[in-house]
Amino acid sequence: MNLKHALRISERSKVALVGAGGKTTTLFALARSLEGSVILTNSAHLGRSQAALADYHVIVESREEVDEIFASLGDGVTLITGVERESGRLIGLTPDVLNQVYSHAERLNLPVIIEADGSRMRPLKAPAEHEPPIPDWVDTVLVVCGLSGLGKPLNDSTVFRPEIFSQRAGLPLGQPVTPTALIAYLLHPQGGLKNIPHHARRIVLFNQWDECKPEDQTLLLQNVPLLHESYDAVVLGNVIHGGEDAVVAVYEPIAGIVLAAGASQRLGIPKQLLLWKGKPLIRWIVETALGAHLSPVIVVVGAWIEPIQQVLADLPVRIVVNPRWPNGVSTSVACGLEALPKGVGGAVFLLSDQPYLSVELIRALRDQHAHTLAPIVAPFVRGHRANPVLFDQVTFPALRQLQGDVGGRAIFGQFPVLPLEWFDERVLLDIDQPEDWEQVQRMG
Repeated sequence: MNLKHALRISERSKVALVGAGGKTTTLFALARSLEGSVILTNSAHLGRSQAALADYHVIVESREEVDEIFASLGDGVTLITGVERESGRLIGLTPDVLNQVYSHAERLNLPVIIEADGSRMRPLKAPAEHEPPIPDWVDTVLVVCGLSGLGKPLNDSTVFRPEIFSQRAGLPLGQPVTPTALIAYLLHPQGGLKNIPHHARRIVLFNQWDECKPEDQTLLLQNVPLLHESYDAVVLGNVIHGGEDAVVAVYEPIAGIVLAAGASQRLGIPKQLLLWKGKPLIRWIVETALGAHLSPVIVVVGAWIEPIQQVLADLPVRIVVNPRWPNGVSTSVACGLEALPKGVGGAVFLLSDQPYLSVELIRALRDQHAHTLAPIVAPFVRGHRANPVLFDQVTFPALRQLQGDVGGRAIFGQFPVLPLEWFDERVLLDIDQPEDWEQVQRMG
């Protein structure tokens, strides 16, 4: 997966990179994943030798010089920097010159990618009081962390500004840098989150993933739900590889939408409230979704509003009433999508009558999506499609166009479907008729 796909970047995006551990490599790899004219620049110092990675390097000191560049801009990667110091570093553009770059790029619908931090080649860094200089017009901020720093002592060789990192991460100087300390630093408002514009997407890039010990990888992945409280995505990468191998996986918040609006007319009683393993079936489904870290979990109700509300009252879910539920499943799909917050990477649509739903199946769907960002990930058991199905955010407009008594399967022909081979045939069972419920009870 390349960086453009992984970061959901367009040819109009305005991106700032901060942190350490492959930041400049990521800057150019992201630029090379885009087409046409791409503008690179810096608001912090940049090594002079790194400028050779651009197709064109232009040094400017005034807004007028910026005007001249955009008057004759061609395709390729153009790096616009300040002057070179005796140290061999290119200084960052002043705010007014940087704003002029933005003004031209916005007018021409061009991307701008900014190196907004310096780290002196360390794998990790903490910002000083004046850092990082991120312009307000940036729409995406990528916080880069070099995982080669894990397990090494917290000192000046591993972390740029180790004293500040120590304070933000709660880790004494000289101690090995742990995944727990790195997570604490990333979540600190004066650490990884510092100076990010409130409207910008926030993304963590754990770079050098293949250099990370398996036990550290496990700890970092366990903390992804915690990071999702402050970041829109967590990316695992080996950006030095470049191209399609730059990104290993992308973990975004994935919502759960439970379709529970039906009247169960064929069954004769509300199947959402059938007791399954001592709990109403709808509660079993919702608890499974929560256990798989789907967030948020939306429950769409219609025919049986109050009883379902009562059995879910103590759970952290949002219940949405679909007044048009008699018009078919498509109306519940639309209600669920409308209730989603901005920024979710996709949604798993869950049925309210699938007693053999498991946390393991949902996690497997999420992992397949994280490693591919496939538009649709669907489980298959011996060639038969099962539920639930994960739909990436790119499919949401098509799902909103559904009409009548059809669900997400109606758009399978519009998008590639990534099959997830599953072993448990029981996931093919749902409850429509009394005999279905009798079969489920016999199977236990």
